[in-house]
Amino acid sequence: MKALWNDKILAESDKTIVIENNHYFPSESIKMEFFRKSDTHTHCPWKGDASYYTLEVDGQQNPDAAWFYPEPKKPAEAIKNYVAFWKGVKIEE
Repeated sequence: MKALWNDKILAESDKTIVIENNHYFPSESIKMEFFRKSDTHTHCPWKGDASYYTLEVDGQQNPDAAWFYPEPKKPAEAIKNYVAFWKGVKIEE
């Protein structure tokens, strides 16, 4: 699976985990040069507290377009150190 935005591959892995129709990519598969930490945090009742990244490609930014759970709750512990995408990021094989 690949995560693409602005014609760049942000992440690529054959070991994604699908939860709620979102592909979570292992952290070692993401290209960190496109990721900037965000101050945004949200809460999911069963996964826990999410943190976000803003994507930056060729001078364009996509705020909070990637998220991860640094300390997921027990039912979601499989996605610790995994990153998911939205806001126009294409996920394809």
